Amino acid sequence: MNGRSALVVGGGLAGITAALDCARHGAAVTLLESRGRLGGAAYSFTREGIHVDNGQHVFLRCCTAYRGLLEELDATDSVTLQPRLEIAILAPGGRRARLRRSALRAPFHLTGALARYPFLHVRQRIAVARAMQRLRRLDPDDPATDARSFGDWLRERRQDATAVEAVWDLIARPTLNIDPSAASLAQAAEVFQVGLLQDASAGDIGFARAPLSEIHDAAARRALANAGVDVRLRCGATTIAPVGSGFCVEISGLPTLRSECVVLAVPPDRAASLLPAAAGVRRGFVGRLGRSPIVNLHVIYDRRVLDVPFAAGVHTPVQWVFDRTASAGLSGGQYLVVSLSAADEELSLTADELRARYLPALAALLPAASEALVQKFFVTREHAATIRAAPGVRAARPSARTNLPGLVLAGSWTDTGWPASMEGAVRSGHAAARELLAAPRSAAWSRAPGPDGVAQLSEGRLAGGRA
Repeated sequence: MNGRSALVVGGGLAGITAALDCARHGAAVTLLESRGRLGGAAYSFTREGIHVDNGQHVFLRCCTAYRGLLEELDATDSVTLQPRLEIAILAPGGRRARLRRSALRAPFHLTGALARYPFLHVRQRIAVARAMQRLRRLDPDDPATDARSFGDWLRERRQDATAVEAVWDLIARPTLNIDPSAASLAQAAEVFQVGLLQDASAGDIGFARAPLSEIHDAAARRALANAGVDVRLRCGATTIAPVGSGFCVEISGLPTLRSECVVLAVPPDRAASLLPAAAGVRRGFVGRLGRSPIVNLHVIYDRRVLDVPFAAGVHTPVQWVFDRTASAGLSGGQYLVVSLSAADEELSLTADELRARYLPALAALLPAASEALVQKFFVTREHAATIRAAPGVRAARPSARTNLPGLVLAGSWTDTGWPASMEGAVRSGHAAARELLAAPRSAAWSRAPGPDGVAQLSEGRLAGGRA
């Protein structure tokens, strides 16, 4: 891409990745972000002096693209990654278990943990092990597999409600952000195969030790600046139109920009409103992708009540709970975040209703919480946190390529083969850059770009208006 100009619209993980890739290959890159920060859906903010992540975002050792981005951002010291998968499982009444992988090769690394798992009886453990073996042999790329529901497949494998809650839901719900019974079998198979069944270390869990915006905003801005990328915040694109051998991008209240290449790395609804008809992306894809919410409950106690960095719950409405005390900058008490995936019901509840439901549930899991004083309780909601990983949805996920050479798509909602996640977003950014690198260079602009590598059209609006 040496000498080309590229505009990246959207400053989430996909846009950051695409911008860095294009700049590395010699393009003059400008990144436009409508908000006053980078990071997209994985960010933090300050509330009453506390650093708050908008949600609890984790990654696995198998998330090689995201981990590679962390290295490029020089942010690996801001995260932690387990040396070996270990999950504390909590149940009401103080009952607890531990799922920990052994040093055996996959899939035998989980045999001991499953054999000792107290929330299933022997027959259920055997049935789960057999189902895991069957799941390991499925082809996630087969459209017929994607058309089936994971719930139907589990029922055919005699997985009862207890097994679903104590094993399958534990992994599938937070990674797919959908009730397992309604999930695509292909997407579930991909999660279990890549994360648990093919490589013993793949499922080791990592998470941020610093506020997310220190990584995805501050560190990203430094890396982009070092790469020569021109980052323009509070610059939201309103129209993208093919003109001559490139594209013109109109920005509300600012001069129009033109570029040989455009990476459109925004949420699907925004992408649908910006895509020119000639791009050939089927209309209505946003409705087919659907959306699934995540609700996070933030609870600050006056003392420590959880003795591990994170835990999962069974036989309780609490799905996963994380200790975020250190990253929040608190010196006393304990700050817990309860992460609720596929939270369609919780989305409609008020903060008081959520408090009434979940504080007693936490006390039932954590005996020390029943004696502790709740100093703060608040809720963050992501109404459209991810697309909905339902059967057949993958067919609606567009690829990076469009019918307009030089215009590509990026975002966790595109067809990366991965669930909508931080890893999927980064992979989509790489895919978008690869498409541009493989495309032949367009004819030179009749009017040369300005000194910053992006030409500005100061007159009038684009013909055709909003796409």
